[in-house]
Amino acid sequence: MTARPVPFALAFAVCCAGVAFFSVMDAVMKGLSLAIGVYNALLWRALAGTIIGIVGMAVLRNPWPIGSVLRIHLLRGAVVAMMALFFFYALTKLPLAEAIALSFIAPLIALYLAALLLKERIGRNTIWASVLGLIGVGIIVSGRLRGAYDPEALLGAAAVLFSAILFAWNLIIQKQQADVASPVEVAFFQHLVMLGIFAVFAPFLAVVPALAHVPMIVGAAAIAFTSLMCLSWAYARAEAQSLIPVEYSAFIWAAIMGWLFFSERLTVTTIAGTVLIVAGCLIAARRNPQLVHVEGSVT
Repeated sequence: MTARPVPFALAFAVCCAGVAFFSVMDAVMKGLSLAIGVYNALLWRALAGTIIGIVGMAVLRNPWPIGSVLRIHLLRGAVVAMMALFFFYALTKLPLAEAIALSFIAPLIALYLAALLLKERIGRNTIWASVLGLIGVGIIVSGRLRGAYDPEALLGAAAVLFSAILFAWNLIIQKQQADVASPVEVAFFQHLVMLGIFAVFAPFLAVVPALAHVPMIVGAAAIAFTSLMCLSWAYARAEAQSLIPVEYSAFIWAAIMGWLFFSERLTVTTIAGTVLIVAGCLIAARRNPQLVHVEGSVT
């Protein structure tokens, strides 16, 4: 499919909205994960998102994708399912802003995956960017090693970094998906594939949520669906290089959400580490902007 040209300001605004929506969704999912567990939060959100997607596909009369496009949907959905599981586990152990900051390392990992999978050359900018990114990660993690040692927080940091590796793989395929599928199709299949994967374990792990949690589940699904559509639409119509700075606003939104809803304090080490990671990503962007796109949240 070919996206219609639109003014850059419009694509920029839609991308800003998508990043903001994802940050709000992260806060809702953190609350749900703490209340009903990570698995059940993801399972029921995936179900609600799939239902929303079915309605959207029907209303917009979106045709069923051809085989090659369907394979992209299946691959990305599977990667995102595992990525989300580790990321939202991490959110139950870490402040929102800290988890988002650590996830920003994903674009740098993506450059090395591109070298491995796409046989691209690793340039000097990539090496310097990686050094800055790793120093940034080290500074953030060092904040967890001071004072009262919290092994669960370190497990959360490790979970974020593992999810970032999966996110990096996701970065390799997401631009291709945005170019061949409509926004509603992208959002629908991501939720559908995630539902299929999580449903396999439902007989052993699923617990029907209390009615009090249903509004949060539906709200998280609706916000995630809207954000996915916004970002897919924007990135199909503007260069990733132009939209990269918007994505790092997720850190600001995460800090605000964490402070408002979870009384989380923003530390100096988190801010300093984030600055270095973002700087590394922007240096890398000068070499290969298509692979340093960050979708605010990993899910």
